[in-house]
Amino acid sequence: MNTISILTFIVATSAVAIFTYRIVHRMKKSDNAAEEYFTGGRALAWPVVAGSLLLTNLSTEQLVGLNGAVFGDKALVGIAWEALAAFAMIATALVFLPRYLASGFTTTPAFLEKRFDKTTRSMVSGLFLFGYVTVLLPVVLYTGSLALIGMFDLNLPLWFVVASIGILGSSYAIFGGLKSVAVSDTINGIGLLVGGLAIPFLALIALGEGSFFSGLATLVKDNPEYLAVMTQTNVDNKVVSVPWPTLLTGMMFIQVFYWSTNQVIVQRAMAAKSLAEGQKGVLFASAMKLVGPLMLCLPGIIALHMTDLTIEKQDQVYGVIVRHVLPDWSLGLFAAVLMGSILSSFNSALNSASTLFSLQFYKGYINPSATGKQIVSTGKKFSIGLAIASIFIAPILDQMQSIFEYLQKVNGLYSVPIIGIFLLGITTKHIPALAAKVGMVVGMAFYAFFTFINIKDVPEYFANGDGDLHWLHGYFISFIASILTMLIIGYIKPKSADEIAISDQRDPAPVDMTPWPQAKNVSLSIMGITVGIYLVLTIISS
Repeated sequence: MNTISILTFIVATSAVAIFTYRIVHRMKKSDNAAEEYFTGGRALAWPVVAGSLLLTNLSTEQLVGLNGAVFGDKALVGIAWEALAAFAMIATALVFLPRYLASGFTTTPAFLEKRFDKTTRSMVSGLFLFGYVTVLLPVVLYTGSLALIGMFDLNLPLWFVVASIGILGSSYAIFGGLKSVAVSDTINGIGLLVGGLAIPFLALIALGEGSFFSGLATLVKDNPEYLAVMTQTNVDNKVVSVPWPTLLTGMMFIQVFYWSTNQVIVQRAMAAKSLAEGQKGVLFASAMKLVGPLMLCLPGIIALHMTDLTIEKQDQVYGVIVRHVLPDWSLGLFAAVLMGSILSSFNSALNSASTLFSLQFYKGYINPSATGKQIVSTGKKFSIGLAIASIFIAPILDQMQSIFEYLQKVNGLYSVPIIGIFLLGITTKHIPALAAKVGMVVGMAFYAFFTFINIKDVPEYFANGDGDLHWLHGYFISFIASILTMLIIGYIKPKSADEIAISDQRDPAPVDMTPWPQAKNVSLSIMGITVGIYLVLTIISS
């Protein structure tokens, strides 16, 4: 990076911090210190909810990883990660969010205490924290640092970049609380949307030798099979990363886990100032997910047509495309945009981990009589410790050859039982707390089997590239085993009428619970557009 790029990077990053401070300073504040810090005083309007949801999810892992996966697949099957996310967010808006907001929950596991018992809530909170500490926080720092170093040829040690991102990101989460996190996310989200969409636009111009429409025509006419979205194998007859049968099994449940129960994500929607604002925010973010593939998948497809690029590993694709199409003067601005996406994922996870620890374990067990200020103070100290630990762990990941495969396995280990418990908790009333605990253990055990032992030589439509059962199918089987276990226990030993009545008791909702009148119509429109996109791409690629 040249001097101009460095200066524009510093100016853009500083501007986000200044604007965030000024906007947060003007927002309505809650008298409850804990509610103000952890849920933003339930004062977030729908644009902030939408922006924070999108940028919390979007980071260098997606920009680098998904474009790389599409390039490696030689097919557009990776679009499923975005398309099915849109469906899961509809479920969040229409089914999950009304349940969470009705009782004023600050964390998603709090719903489980009301529905089952305190131990179930603690177990799930512990699983979430385990995932954030061992997976999310260090990986965001590690992959973000690698992306910045690689894309912009930084001659800096990995630990220095990791520490810089960690310190800057934690400052938003620790000192500003959820409001600062959500507002900075929204500002950075605008930059990421503009910058992210500029990359495929400029890449198509480069592909068309100066003409955007010529580049677009090349995509459609030359090797149209690269645009296949529903396939088992690619042009080289190799199994793709997301074979079409997985869309009917594990893929959808992973999306529901992430968008409907994951504290890092749902906390933004639970901070909305009304149910209508929350639903608007979630559904707007859902609609924007249909734009996501333009940033997260299209550059990888364009790179397949650019035979003059030097790409040794598929994860280098996005960085190579960025350097190929962006003028030097804009590199600093794009670096600032990328930094914003990295900071967003890091500070959001940090804030959510702090929320879970403070409200579940500190308030629930260590100091039940703690005041709001004491809870916030403890949350800040926990965040500082977590940030320091993540900064130390992240560089160590560089020494592990199979870190991403390991992390994927760990994610599934705790998400399988969690999604089963939440779904039955919302859709049934008779399942007892015992069933939730046993179902959790069964789900983890089944998933561990499919992850570390697996089934060999399965039929083609269920196999991965090695002939073993595809991990998404293993995820689905583990989920079904967990659900069946809970249903059987619920049938043998259901909750009594008195226990169900206690679970159904509700405190007055802290926000206006009037639903958004257009929520269902917008949801149907998003689903229709998604199906339309799949049909059009299938026709073009066939």
